[in-house]
Amino acid sequence: MNVPGMRVSRAVLRRWLVPGIGLKRWVLVVFLGEALLALAGALLLRQVYREYDFSGPGQSLLYLITLQFLPYWLRGAIVGGGGTALFLYGSWRAIRVLMGPFLTPESDQPLVEVIYQKRFLSRGPKIVVVGGGTGLSTLLRGIKEHSSNITAVVTVADDGGSSGRLREELGIPAVGDIRNCIVALADSEPLMGQLLQYRFPGEGEGGLGGHTVGNLLLAAMTSVQDDDFEEAVRQMNRVLAVRGQVVPATATPVTLHARLLDGTEVSGQSEIARSIGIDRVWVTPADVAAGDDAKRAIEEADLVVIGPGSLYTSILPSLLLPDLLGAIKASAAVKLYVCNVATQTGETEGYDLADHVAAIERHTGPGWIDVVVANNRFNARKPGRYAARPVRLRWPPQTTAPGSSGPRLVLEDVVDEDNAHHHGSALLAAAVMHVYERESFGRRRSRVSRTA
Repeated sequence: MNVPGMRVSRAVLRRWLVPGIGLKRWVLVVFLGEALLALAGALLLRQVYREYDFSGPGQSLLYLITLQFLPYWLRGAIVGGGGTALFLYGSWRAIRVLMGPFLTPESDQPLVEVIYQKRFLSRGPKIVVVGGGTGLSTLLRGIKEHSSNITAVVTVADDGGSSGRLREELGIPAVGDIRNCIVALADSEPLMGQLLQYRFPGEGEGGLGGHTVGNLLLAAMTSVQDDDFEEAVRQMNRVLAVRGQVVPATATPVTLHARLLDGTEVSGQSEIARSIGIDRVWVTPADVAAGDDAKRAIEEADLVVIGPGSLYTSILPSLLLPDLLGAIKASAAVKLYVCNVATQTGETEGYDLADHVAAIERHTGPGWIDVVVANNRFNARKPGRYAARPVRLRWPPQTTAPGSSGPRLVLEDVVDEDNAHHHGSALLAAAVMHVYERESFGRRRSRVSRTA
């Protein structure tokens, strides 16, 4: 019989046996030590058994305690079984005591999951993900199961909704996308995630109406940290036990501008997102400095992932920061662009795969993206009133530099089976890790051959 509880137990057992946790080797050492102690005890008992008469007068109690009435093999089995049970129970209780500071009473995670996260995931590659919006948080929810060395570099160009109002009233960068990414990476209880995402009713009616709790907390933390926005985000990472870190692309509020194909200029992320026929976007101030945490993470990264997310309003605003883009281009990391699975009404209507890549290269220059991941499954369920279309797989982009083969294209099933408008978190994360393993292995081999 295969019941849910048995499946959970098997999954927990398999996780205990995953290489890299660092438990099995020390359990083996403990067992070897116990075996040597047992052997020493056996030698001592053997000598006692030879010299002592258990059947003599007044020795009936000792005769019973030492199981003299049973065959030798059965005595050994009983003592060995009792010793094993005591050893396992004592070891389990000792581990629980040692891991107590890492377990909260409300946590529903098995102990092995806590150890797995602290030991195995901490050895994962250093991954930097650049973008914003729903696409970025979707990837983060999946990628955090492969590594805890994650840095989400998040755009701060949003000017709509709660973020826009806080930006206008308090002069802080947009916090909405940062909040979503913190929730996606947080190891706190699900109830805390729901609390941070709670939006007060009464959009646009003043007061708390339309604000989310997480946005207000970030605004309050900025004030507590003497208006140091980067430090406020660092403290939110710490308080909410984020697996990795979420950092702003810049600590300075920026405004996104766009020129349309008909020459019209539009300002503000929310207005640009509704525009059709975008030719070019830029940010002001033009010379704004990227965040120190973001640049440091990129310099140390093994993998830099661009997207997914709204092309002009979530991805490009961060890439338009000169020193941030410079850090990405100078990095030795594998540089991967994840194309959206569907077009976006207004912003990228009619765009295919080549159009998405061409738009990025038009704004940032060609030749720096190593790999492009795109979806090749087009039969996922379309939600009601589905206005967008799947991104067609035309390749390569016309902006590819002369003499260059351009980025390598990887096609994978990365779409959410129940929503053709979004990526599937686990599928996308697995595809990203497969690309990293192939690309990093090839780079290691090439470095070895050059130094041989």
